[in-house]
Amino acid sequence: MDLILWRHAEAEEAKAGQLDAKRRLTARGDKQAHVMAKWLRAQLPKKTRILVSPTMRTQQTAHALALPFEIEPKIGVGADAADLLAVAQWPEHSGAVLLIGHQPTLGRLAALLLSGVEADWSFKKAAVWWFTKRSREGRDQTVLRAVIHPEMLS
Repeated sequence: MDLILWRHAEAEEAKAGQLDAKRRLTARGDKQAHVMAKWLRAQLPKKTRILVSPTMRTQQTAHALALPFEIEPKIGVGADAADLLAVAQWPEHSGAVLLIGHQPTLGRLAALLLSGVEADWSFKKAAVWWFTKRSREGRDQTVLRAVIHPEMLS
């Protein structure tokens, strides 16, 4: 199984009275999303399931991919690492799942996958962390395949 975590691109600061869920990408964020989406489209396995938080900024990030996606409330703001693992069906799912979500949850999930313990790891805006679950000599392993940010691609 492949589990790909993508943090939404840069979003505007909340305006007075604006709901957090309605924050939109900035012009820079839109560019970040498109740069990252171009790389992802070339890398993603066919039939990757794409699950997106219900916020405007995550949906705008997902739209840059120009691929079908599902809005999944269970990975929205305030979700925890266990919520993301359950929705992705990690590690039992046989294909690839791309989750587009938020900090601090994505950083905590990355820490859990790599160290076995949740911790507040930094996960830059618009970055992708790509994990693979494999079996070697009868033991399951979590492999970090890539950590990439749009600045690395432009």
